Amino acid sequence: MLHDEGGAGVPILLLHGLMGSARTWRDQLDWLREYGHVYTFDAAGHGRPAPAELTTEAFVADLVEATSVITEPMVLIGHSMGALHGWVFAAEYPERVRALVVEDIAPDFTGRTAADWVAMIEAWPQPFPDSAAVLAYFGPVAGRYFLNSFAHGPDGYRLHGSVATFRDISEEWGTRDFWSQWKSLNMPALLIEGEHTITPPGQMREMAEVHPDAHHVVIPDAGHLVHDDQPARYRIEVEHFLRRILAP
Repeated sequence: MLHDEGGAGVPILLLHGLMGSARTWRDQLDWLREYGHVYTFDAAGHGRPAPAELTTEAFVADLVEATSVITEPMVLIGHSMGALHGWVFAAEYPERVRALVVEDIAPDFTGRTAADWVAMIEAWPQPFPDSAAVLAYFGPVAGRYFLNSFAHGPDGYRLHGSVATFRDISEEWGTRDFWSQWKSLNMPALLIEGEHTITPPGQMREMAEVHPDAHHVVIPDAGHLVHDDQPARYRIEVEHFLRRILAP
């Protein structure tokens, strides 16, 4: 579940989004190794068993156990679900986190439901026979994300986890908010929002306003998968942040 991607120095842990995998970060690994010792992580329920209770705290507990071998404070770089898990981890174990990068996720989705989203997923024509079929169905950006996430078997590509698991992870976010965990943090943070975000309007800006050391940036022409949609601009922002926090 924890993958050593090489490099040396400060540990940098990459946390993927819902229905993603550690492999969704492969295009960022080479340049991130210039800044530290890079690790990726496959969240529970994504190609391996899910926790008995599908709460954010249960996923964070799994992450805590998996990263116990990393003894130095980490830079946590997360996308969507992974970013949420990263800041809840940091709220519980601030001594283990040096800095945070939060990509396109907000603290409060209360009232939202995953019903329409689940119906869409259940209508996917799985298995997809080959990579071309995945790219044709989802397009070049989301298609690459799913090619790096789906299980690949003799009959083609299919989801690497239960739709019910993914549904329940998302549904929890509609029943509560995570402002208290966010507001407890004081380590440096970079908040990256896509122009065409999935987050409630203004929340990521507010996250920066209530944090003592956070910078918020909106990436033009980017959707939810900012690091895949606009990789060059994403890299510029993250490298600038890393140079600041890792300076001697």
